Amino acid sequence: MARYRIAAIPGDGIGREVIAAGKAVVEAVAGADGGFDVAFEDFDWGSERYLETGAMMPADGLDAIAGMDAIFFGSAGDPRVPDHVSLWGLRLAICQGFDQYANVRPSRLLPGVTGPLRPELGRAIDWVIVRENSEGEYAGVGGRAHRGQPGLEVGMDVAVFTRAGIERIVRHACELARSRRRKRLTVVTKSNAQRHGMVLWDEVAAEVTADYPDLTVDKVLVDAMTTRMVLKPGDIDTIVATNLHADILSDLASALSGSLGIGATGNIDPSRRRPSMFEPIHGSAFDIMGQGVANPIGAFWTAAMMLEHLSEAPAAERLMRAVETVTARGEVLPRDLGGSAGTQAVTEAVIAAVEGRNA
Repeated sequence: MARYRIAAIPGDGIGREVIAAGKAVVEAVAGADGGFDVAFEDFDWGSERYLETGAMMPADGLDAIAGMDAIFFGSAGDPRVPDHVSLWGLRLAICQGFDQYANVRPSRLLPGVTGPLRPELGRAIDWVIVRENSEGEYAGVGGRAHRGQPGLEVGMDVAVFTRAGIERIVRHACELARSRRRKRLTVVTKSNAQRHGMVLWDEVAAEVTADYPDLTVDKVLVDAMTTRMVLKPGDIDTIVATNLHADILSDLASALSGSLGIGATGNIDPSRRRPSMFEPIHGSAFDIMGQGVANPIGAFWTAAMMLEHLSEAPAAERLMRAVETVTARGEVLPRDLGGSAGTQAVTEAVIAAVEGRNA
């Protein structure tokens, strides 16, 4: 029997609540499937640790989790800690430290969920957004100078695009698009205004996609892409975009799919030399922390992505079927999806569906 070691890092805010729910569901799936086992190891890294010690995670944190099969991450963000400190001190430290260069975010309208679009448009949403996750606008290159001096103070963030970085993310997107029924890839750009890095992005993308004649490929400016997502969602299948562009587009995709609370993502090292990290995208949501009302479905979808990455595709499918059974019934839904159920009730309903019981 396969046994997987998974690092659980709840992080901040509702991360603690949804990761606890996600762990319970994964353990239920493992028990129902019978073909594998999971062992979670908890790490109390996050803003509370920063406030106590001055660091979001220990200096040897990456070494502590490098041998894990996967990382199940909650959220990073606390109003008491500057956002750039919490993000760069934990989530990005792991993503960049383990070269998890492919961020993959699926989006679709789950059964029983009503999004903001007209029904016929909402039903057409079935997308995967592939986000370059290591460089681009979030490379961390830049600096501040002349702090506090009026007229002189300056801050710069430099968008870094390398041929190698572009080539590998576009190739990953092509392989993913090839595995999907429609075999269609949209390359998002802004090369009309960003005439150096984004022109390189376009050139390398064209070179790579030429190796995939079985794909239908088009190129769209990022501003036009937002319009297409709202007005013509059926024209989209797989999307590849830069770090910043895909960050924004994927949040729009989750909102169009009903709620940020159901969004899931995987930060993937396709080489599998280091563990990949899986996280819901809703953030720390401090305004509802500790109230027991956080939507755990994003964590469940994230867990399904994690199981699929671990080569447990039947278990991943079983989990997603259970989630869809619960949303389709509409009897146990969280507040952001129009219901009144709390985190625990939704979790129990999904576990019951996993085990073939009525909630």
